[in-house]
Amino acid sequence: MNTRKALIVGSTGLTGGYCLQALLDDPVYSEVITLQRKPIITPHSKLKEVITAFDTTLEKTLSPMDAQDVFCCLGTTIKKAGSQEAFREIDFSLVLRVAHIMRQQGVEQFIVISAMGADKESKVFYSRIKGEMEESLQRLNFPCLRILRPSLLLGNRKEFRLAERAAIVLNPLWKMLLIGSFKKYRPVEAEKVARFMVKVAHQQPISGVHVYESDLIL
Repeated sequence: MNTRKALIVGSTGLTGGYCLQALLDDPVYSEVITLQRKPIITPHSKLKEVITAFDTTLEKTLSPMDAQDVFCCLGTTIKKAGSQEAFREIDFSLVLRVAHIMRQQGVEQFIVISAMGADKESKVFYSRIKGEMEESLQRLNFPCLRILRPSLLLGNRKEFRLAERAAIVLNPLWKMLLIGSFKKYRPVEAEKVARFMVKVAHQQPISGVHVYESDLIL
């Protein structure tokens, strides 16, 4: 691959932070553009920060945006968002807004983090929204769309999440019990997911829709 430019959205989150660092470390990318609300403390020669309120000016902010690859790490929880509606606004609507704008600008690859069990027909709200997001992205007909479906993400977050803390403690047990076809249910480190995103962006073919389940990420 030739030297490329990347746009990352959600770089201040757990996985997004690792993805940003992986992109900055990767010689394939000559410039890494971040889309965020506040400036990053640590500067870097390859880093270009774009500050936005993610409001009605987003289209203007992203036009023009000279990037071949988009890494979308947007995501929250219903608890953190405050309601199902607020959660959907981030994990579905904002993802689709960014995707639609960048598709119009001719981006070559869109790499996005979804979730294991994503299904637009699911009775589980979280899984249903992720499934709807995946389907809507596919309708945009990107030259290349890569969808990652990790299991429960592990990592040091600022906020306390009981399920994740429990998963960290029990992780050695999951590795022994969840084997074979059950391996995809193991919790996965956010850093692994982030580095996997950057790794698959280099892979051929850079065309079509590619879905990566959690066991492959592991």
